[in-house]
Amino acid sequence: MNAPFEADPLLSNRIRTGVLAYLSDRGAADFTELAAALELANNTLSSHLQRLEGAGYIELGRGFLGRKPRTRIILTPTGRAAWAAHLDRLG
Repeated sequence: MNAPFEADPLLSNRIRTGVLAYLSDRGAADFTELAAALELANNTLSSHLQRLEGAGYIELGRGFLGRKPRTRIILTPTGRAAWAAHLDRLG
């Protein structure tokens, strides 16, 4: 008998799946790049990144590029595994 389908609750949201899909191809992205690619307002993206960071799926690297603040979003091995499992469950 097959195991029941158990979706990752964090990945039941299209924005968070979009973040992991984008990062799975690139490994990392700047905040502004990701917001533009997903066509999201900064505050919307920020709240979803907090959830993914709390689960250990991403890491946020903060620093400066010249004098401009820069946030880098990095897909963790845990996040990559969660994304692969999500895709596997979808078949």
